[in-house]
Amino acid sequence: MTSIERLSGWGRYPSVDCRVERPRTEAALKAVVASGSVMIARGNGRAYGDSALNRDATLGMSGFDHMLDFDPQTGVLTVEAGVLLGDIVEAFLPRGWFPPVTPGTKFVTVGGMIAADVHGKNHHRDGSFGGFVAWFDLLCADGEVRRCSVDDNADLFRFTIGGMGLTGVILRVAFRLVPVETAWIRQKMLPAAGLDQAIAQFEEASEWTYSVAWIDCLATGANLGRSLVMLGEHARLADLDFRRRAAPFATPSKRRLTVPFDAPGFTLNRYAVRAFNALYYRKGKASSGMSLVDWDSYFYPLDAINGWNRIYGRRGFAQFQCVIPLASTRAGMAELLRTISAAGQGSFLAVLKRLGPQTSAFSFPMEGYTLALDFPVGTASLALLERLDAITLDHGGRFYLAKDARMSASTFERADGRVADMRAFRRAAGADNHFASLQSMRLGL
Repeated sequence: MTSIERLSGWGRYPSVDCRVERPRTEAALKAVVASGSVMIARGNGRAYGDSALNRDATLGMSGFDHMLDFDPQTGVLTVEAGVLLGDIVEAFLPRGWFPPVTPGTKFVTVGGMIAADVHGKNHHRDGSFGGFVAWFDLLCADGEVRRCSVDDNADLFRFTIGGMGLTGVILRVAFRLVPVETAWIRQKMLPAAGLDQAIAQFEEASEWTYSVAWIDCLATGANLGRSLVMLGEHARLADLDFRRRAAPFATPSKRRLTVPFDAPGFTLNRYAVRAFNALYYRKGKASSGMSLVDWDSYFYPLDAINGWNRIYGRRGFAQFQCVIPLASTRAGMAELLRTISAAGQGSFLAVLKRLGPQTSAFSFPMEGYTLALDFPVGTASLALLERLDAITLDHGGRFYLAKDARMSASTFERADGRVADMRAFRRAAGADNHFASLQSMRLGL
C-alpha cells in the first residue's frame, strides 16, 4: 500500500511529505527494495529527528509485528522487527522476564532499537541493546536476506547495530531477555547539590544496575548542575511486603493523561522552566532515600502522558544529546550547563547518565557521561544548539543520531572518527545507493 503522508520524528521537526510504502509480506517488501528507489525503514516514529524519513520512499514496518518464538531455558525471544517493546513487556514480564536494555519509552520497535543501538540506565554495567542480540535477518541491497551474528556476516552485524537503518531492512531479531522476580524497582533517590557531587554519586554507585539523574540545567553558581540521582535494582521477592509478594507482577493501574493541543510558545519561557526545576528539585530532595517504584514509572515516566511532545508548541522541538569522555566530563558538562543557563533556554526534561565503553562499530555510547535536553525549535534555540555542538567538540564528545534533527555535516565529521569507516562499508555493500534518510543525506553519510 502506497500513500503520501506528512511525517516527522517524535520532536515534530522537521515535518515533510513522504511517499510511504507499507508492505504486509516479506515478498512485498522485497519487491519494494528491488524497485530501485532509495529508501529508509521506519518503525514507530520515535527517533526524534529525521533519521526515519525519506521523501521518495519510507518503509512502514508496523505490519511486521509478530512474536515468533521464545526459549524459556535461555530467555531468547525471536520477533519480527516491527514488534513494540511495550508489547514484549506486557507479554513476558508476568512470566518473569524483562528486556535487558530499554530506552526511556516503550513505544519503540525492536528493529528501531537495533538501528539506534539503544542504551538505558544500565549502560555503565551492561552495555547497549546490541550486546544482547543473538542474530537478526537483514534484507540487503541486492535483495538477499542474510542472517547476521557475531559469527555470520559479522561486518553486517557490527555496522547494522547503531547504523540507523543504512545497511538494509531488519526483518527478524533474536535477543535475550533477563529473568526478574517482580515487577517492582527498588529505587534510591540521592539529591546532589551540584555537578561534582552528582558525578561522585554516579561513580560511587557503579555496582547498581540502573542509574540516571534529572539535572537542573538552569541552576547557577554553586548549584550548577544540581541533580536528583535515581539508582535502581529489580526488586526481589524478599524486598516486597506481604501484600505485594502475593502478586509480585501486579502493579497499580495508572490513569494516562493527554496533551490535547499544541502549547503556546510563551509557556516554556525561562521563568516557567526555572520555577518548575526549583520545585521539582525540592520535591525530589524531600522524598530522597529508598522506595519501591513500579517498572512503568521507573523506566517510562513520560509514556504516561499521551502526546507530551505537544508541550513544545506547533514548531516542535530539537533534542540535544551528547556524550563527553570521562577525562573531560567535569569540564565539558560544566561548560555546557553554564552556556545553557546563561542563555536562559533550559529544558525541564534534562537527563544525565553514566555510560560504559563502546560496544559496537557505529553506535553512540562511549565511556563517559551523556547529557540530553529538549529545546523548542526557534532561531535562538537553534543558535544555542550550535554553541553546544562546539563545546562538545572541544571536549572530545560526540552526538546521538537517534535524537539529532539539525546537526551539520562538518560537526558530525569532526565529532566521529568512524564516519569514513561507515561510508566505506555502505559503499562496499552497495547500501549507499539503496538506503538513505534525510538525516544521512544532511550529514553526508
